Parts: sequence; C-alpha cells; structure tokens
Amino acid sequence: MTKNAVKMLREKFRSLRGRDIVCFSHDWTGDPLSKTHLMRVLSRENRILWVNALPNRTPTAASKDVSRIARKLKSFAEPIREVEKNIFVLNPLVIPAYGSDAVVSLNRKLLVRQIRRTMRRLGFENVVNMVFNPAAGLVAGHLGESELIYYCVDEYTAFTGVASGLKEIEEELFRKADVVIVSAEKLLESKAKHNSATHLIRHGTDWQHFRKAVDGELELPTDVADLPRPIIGFHGLIADWVDLDLVKKIAEHFSQGSVVLVGKHTIEAEGKVAEFRRIANVHIVGRKPYSELPAYCAAFDVAINPFVVNELTLAANPLKVREYLAAGLPVVSTDIPEVRVLEDVLVGETSDDFIAKLEDALAHPKPRAAVSDAIRHESWDAKVDELRAILEERN
Repeated sequence: MTKNAVKMLREKFRSLRGRDIVCFSHDWTGDPLSKTHLMRVLSRENRILWVNALPNRTPTAASKDVSRIARKLKSFAEPIREVEKNIFVLNPLVIPAYGSDAVVSLNRKLLVRQIRRTMRRLGFENVVNMVFNPAAGLVAGHLGESELIYYCVDEYTAFTGVASGLKEIEEELFRKADVVIVSAEKLLESKAKHNSATHLIRHGTDWQHFRKAVDGELELPTDVADLPRPIIGFHGLIADWVDLDLVKKIAEHFSQGSVVLVGKHTIEAEGKVAEFRRIANVHIVGRKPYSELPAYCAAFDVAINPFVVNELTLAANPLKVREYLAAGLPVVSTDIPEVRVLEDVLVGETSDDFIAKLEDALAHPKPRAAVSDAIRHESWDAKVDELRAILEERN
C-alpha cells in the first residue's frame, strides 16, 4: 500500500467517514433517542448496522413483558431491512439473562454468529463497533472490529430490575473500549476510573424539528388545544424516575389549569397513572409520534422535567429538556446537575420551590424565539463533530 493510500485510510479511520459501523442500541421502532440522532448524522457518510435492543432488565410475568418477548421472537424471523438510507436493522435472538457463565457463553455465541453473518451479507469491512447498550459488552472484541467505542448515556446498573451480571459485563466493556464517551459530568467522574480514554459529550437536540413550535404555523393537537390554561406539559417515558407525587402537587396547585403528560408508561408507573386518570386536570394522552411533539410543545405554556433525584437521575442528561428549549419553552426541572448548565431552565430544589419556579416562569416568560435561539448551536451535527475531534486527537 502506498504512503498516500495509508494516509487516506488513516483519515477515514479518524474522521468516521466512509466506514461501516455496528451500533448496539434500543429498538429502532422506539422513540428517537440520542443514539438515533447520532446514527442518522453518521449515516450520511457511513453505513450503519443497527442491532435492536439486547435486554438489560430481567423480564417479569407482567403482560407487557410477555408481549415484548413474543414480539422479539416474532421479529427474529424478519429479514435485515434498510429502514433509512445506509441504516440496516437486525433483530437478534438472545436469552434475556446474564447471571451464569453458561448463559453468557451461549448468548455470546448466538450473537456473534448472527452479527458476523449479517456483516458478511452486507459486505462490512474495517468495522467500528459503537455500543450504546451495555449488554453488548458480551460480544465486544469478538466481531473483528477495528475500533470499539462505548457511548454511555445512563447509569444503567441503577435501573429498576436490572439483569444480574450486567454490572460485570459493563465494567469489562469499559476496560475493553478504545474510547468511552459519556453524556453527563457525573458519568465522567464515575467511569473514567475504568478507562483513561473517557470523554464527555453532552446531548444535542433536533433543533430544526422542535423549532417548528415557535413559528406559529402548527395546528395544535385536538386533545389539548382547548384545555384550560396554563398548560403545564411533559413528554417522555413515564417511569419510576419521574416524580409523580410532585406532578400531583403541581396539578393540585394549578387546579384551574391543565397538566398534560405525553408518552407511554412503564409497568412500575402503572398504579400512579391509574390514579392520575381520576384527577380532572391531569391529561394523559399517551405516546405520540415524534413528528407530532413540536405541536404539543406549541400548546404548552411551560414544560417540566420532574425527575426523582437519585443515583440514576443524578447521572442523567434528560434529552427532553433540550427539546423543550428548542421549542422555545420555559422549563422547570428538579435539581439534576446536567440541567444547571442550560440557560432558561429554572431549578426547583423542593416541591414547593418547584411550584414557585413554575409561577415565576409563567409570570415572566422570555420570547420563545430567544429561548430557542440560545440552544441552536447544540445540534446533533455538532455532537458528531465533537466525537470526530476526539477520535482524531487519539490517533
């Protein structure tokens, strides 16, 4: 190989251009998360094999878990499909447990066989393994990859019901990775001990998508358009890290207004959600397509991020907060470290303080265009540029 060819190959390797990338993440059909946005940017100049979710949580006998397992088994028979240009989705078969050496070994063999076969079919070469799901540590280093990147966006072992053995798998993944990227300062503090090549890249936002909420041209959704104001809004997964007791207090305080919750809920939140359905001014409208979220944001007067403060959320970087800001909304959040770096987010340190901050946000709103403009530079393209700069510096 000539010196020029070697130089060109190194440039491709460093800049994540013209590469084949295997990405382990959540299910492609789920709500667009940070991983989705990053891969969509990278797919403009690379080919992506998106491996649908490997289980992080031990399944239960609940109907939702049983249904999910049934869907997974059915989807395994589906062929590889190109869901968007340069993004190919694989539905892997895996046993949802990691607690014994025998199961770990069997899962590794199953996954390596499936993924290598798919890579051959697609003609993947010089592969970058970009892991967002810690369970994929099972196969890290076994796929013939040229580079291994672990992109860690949560304190995964702090989730309710986490699978036995996942902690050990993730810690080994940290050690194996050529580069570790984290999305929050708390994660940087806790993960750098496993790998000195650990770097912080905070989340971006799909600014142009949510900016539509500012322009005044969107038709408000019929299920919220005529609700009494103020409309206090939330979008996202309603899970046990959402402080639903705080949401109830907000609804009671703003009894003449409306609290709107957009999103599906987890098994753990089932009881509270059922209770909310009996509160007249709380409106649970369910999961909505990503394309409709700007219209809901346009209907909100203020947006909330009511997270419980615990080990999981202290290391979280809630994507919804940047989306609210891109939509021009004033935002009130509980005291999560990553929201404190953002302009136009008010922080409530107690439930009473949270409600006081809501009153303040409603009484003194900034122009929505100004709020949105302040977050414009936090694009996903900019985040991919940060990733490329880190890889270039390393090489």
